Amino acid sequence: MTRRPRLRSYQSWVANETLEDYSLRYAAKSFRRWSPFVIANTALGGISFLALEAIGGAITLSYGFANAFPAIIVTCLFIFVTAYPIAFYSSRHNIDMDLLTRGAGFGYIGSTITSLIYASFTFIFFALEGAIMAQALKIYADIPLVLGYLISSLVVIPVTFVGMTMISRLQLVTQPVWIVMMLTPFFAIAIGSPESFAEWAAHAGSEPGGDGFDLIAFGSAVTILFALSIQIGEQVDYLRFLPERTAGNRRAWWSTVISAGPGWIVIGGFKILFGSLLAVLAVSAGLERETALEPVRMFIEAYGHVFDDPRIVMAAAAVFVLVSQVKINVTNAYAGSLAWSNFFSRATHQHPGRVVWLIFNILISLLLMLLGIFQTLELVLAVYSVIAAAWIGSLFADLAILKPMRISPPAIEFRRAYLHDFNPVGCGSMAAGALIGVLCFAGLAGDYPEAYAAPLAFLSALVMAVAIGVATRGRYYLARQPVAFRKARGRRMNCAICGVEYERPDMVSCAFYDRPLCSLCCTLDAHCHDVCKAPAPDAAERESRFFRSMRSKIAPHTWRRLRKVLVILLTLSVVTAAVFLLTYRMVTYPGAAPMTQGTLLFDVFLAILPLLAIGAWWIVLSQESRELAERDLVTSLEELGRTQRELAGSERLAAIGQITATVSHELRNPLGTVVTSANILGRRLGESDGATREELDRLQRNVWRCVRIIDDLLEFSRRKELMVTPIDLDGWIRRHLRAGDLGISAEPVLDLAAERVVTADPERLRQVLANLLTNAVHACEAAGRRSPRIAIETRAEGAEAVLRVSDNGAGMDEETREQVFEPLFSTKAFGVGLGLPIVRRIVEQHGGSVAIESRPGEGTTVTVRLPAEPLAAGPLAADGAPA
Repeated sequence: MTRRPRLRSYQSWVANETLEDYSLRYAAKSFRRWSPFVIANTALGGISFLALEAIGGAITLSYGFANAFPAIIVTCLFIFVTAYPIAFYSSRHNIDMDLLTRGAGFGYIGSTITSLIYASFTFIFFALEGAIMAQALKIYADIPLVLGYLISSLVVIPVTFVGMTMISRLQLVTQPVWIVMMLTPFFAIAIGSPESFAEWAAHAGSEPGGDGFDLIAFGSAVTILFALSIQIGEQVDYLRFLPERTAGNRRAWWSTVISAGPGWIVIGGFKILFGSLLAVLAVSAGLERETALEPVRMFIEAYGHVFDDPRIVMAAAAVFVLVSQVKINVTNAYAGSLAWSNFFSRATHQHPGRVVWLIFNILISLLLMLLGIFQTLELVLAVYSVIAAAWIGSLFADLAILKPMRISPPAIEFRRAYLHDFNPVGCGSMAAGALIGVLCFAGLAGDYPEAYAAPLAFLSALVMAVAIGVATRGRYYLARQPVAFRKARGRRMNCAICGVEYERPDMVSCAFYDRPLCSLCCTLDAHCHDVCKAPAPDAAERESRFFRSMRSKIAPHTWRRLRKVLVILLTLSVVTAAVFLLTYRMVTYPGAAPMTQGTLLFDVFLAILPLLAIGAWWIVLSQESRELAERDLVTSLEELGRTQRELAGSERLAAIGQITATVSHELRNPLGTVVTSANILGRRLGESDGATREELDRLQRNVWRCVRIIDDLLEFSRRKELMVTPIDLDGWIRRHLRAGDLGISAEPVLDLAAERVVTADPERLRQVLANLLTNAVHACEAAGRRSPRIAIETRAEGAEAVLRVSDNGAGMDEETREQVFEPLFSTKAFGVGLGLPIVRRIVEQHGGSVAIESRPGEGTTVTVRLPAEPLAAGPLAADGAPA
């Protein structure tokens, strides 16, 4: 049975592609209008984040140059290699990190977890960068830190609100300034103080083993740096807008993919090393370790090698920090809004718009700033890097190993209709890798595994993904084969739910509605319950008798509910455990200030607040989803009733058609004989026999009335195709009245002022007007009016032409008015009741509508509305307008 979906209307924020930037879908070809250079510039503009300098300085001051330098080089190579396949597949298929994860081993619901991880990455780095910006405002303008946090959060909203368009313009304008201000102090140090590099290389760090290469110190530095591997997600948020690769743009396309994809770490690695150098110089200048790690202090030290005037040094450092922070935080906020949109759309089947999640992401970041996230930079990144490494390990295994082995499908399938909810390849391997990494980081396996927690998480996830993929032979990647719309004309198709046109790669064949849907409506639909992915009908038959017996004794859907509860419980347990572990490590972190019980509890409360915020949104949107489902149920019941009435009407029409065809065939011949005989008798009668002639005329009139009834029945039971042509409505009515072919002798009062052209079938429109005028004449006769008044009026209202036929006849009561459009209902003694139903059918075939206003004894007005266009000069079709 084909179900009729209810049209979904998105609010303007969701429908506006500039605001949304295809946050939950493939980036349509029509939207990818930027050149490869603009895409590369925009993507690389996001690596201005000064957390790179802070990270480089932190690991160098902790583990010494001898361990930090090789850790930076190894991590840069690792990120370049692992980021390449992610950048390539995202650019090739024009999808963001979440959609890529869906099809690369995680499944439709499985990637929800990674969306939450990616969202946390964006707000963690937003908070770090916002704290750096607040530090600059504090030092340069003496603005309190709390107010600085607020300013750094709010300043990015106007640009990020619009999306890719404004972000690309911002990066294009600020990029030259940022590059010059970034490189100038480096060259000044290299030329003016080359001895600084020797001092940098000799720095031993504060942790044991920092005076030379030490495996534990090296591993600890690598684990911290591994958190940067997720930055590729922000890069592909822009790379997905690359135009299609062609022979003409092949070189530019590949250059953009490599430079703006894995190539970000080349510039990023330089920034990490530069931050390492500046931190050592700042400490050598007498600054405390915590102060020296503030990027604004680093660049005050750097610009001290460029300018002699302290005021200029301070201003240059502040300007550079502010420019850098705005450039990166628009990217962090933009990427976070995409990640939250993906997460909550699947968790609640709601999509209020990316802009809502933009504000939500910024508020969580502001909370982390107030929590003092910058003071625990190394610890936060070390914990996060374990989870990030496991995710990247699972993705890399799929893209770089399982796809070449042809275990994973060659294309990235991101649409819900074709994916399993969970794919054990990605979900299982990431869970195993993250668990191993967290246990190692907690110190349960010894010092070396603790130091190498992130690399071990990556390797464990990689090995597990390949093993699970080979064991399952890739059967959990696709729930069913994607349907190719080969018969569709053009690149675009209409979605059956929202009614908007989308390109074919963004459409799915819905087995529930039996119609094509866009990927967003497929994501948000809460009625289908994934029937398109139901097991084969014979699956139940293959079950043993024992299992069928056990299944019948258990409440329906119990196992599915248990699976959902376990997944949600596991997710919340892991996240909560991570929060408490992070809080514990913050308390016991070397150099941390002693904390009272009240301070500790308050910090724990602040740490849990983001989880409470996510849970609150989840509950609210889930409630709205239930309310929406209830409203949809009521609407579906109403549609069911309407469908049943339409079905009853169709059956009635079919019966009328069958009876009419039989009656027409059986009665036309005898009626024709009666008419012929009456004509012969009339010719043989003399002029004097008037009474007999009058009876013969009455006989002929009634015979022709029977013929007209048969014609009306045939007309109503058949649907003829329209032969439309442009018609000047006012002129057309005047011509037909002059010609007298509307079947009435009365002269109606005319008020024709529409001046509109309607596209209609002239003969069918003549039938509408003739039926309305005939009904008006009969109504006046029934009322016994001595001076009947029939009026025809036309007007233009918006994009419609309005035709009104009024009379001062008997009128009708409300009950009669509600039934006049029903077939075979008539108030006349010898009426058939098909005139107005035929009128409504013809008008609706033309895309119009009919309405009746009437009161007993006061007459009736029938209003017909038809789509129309302004009357233009020049000839129309032969029947429609003057020559």
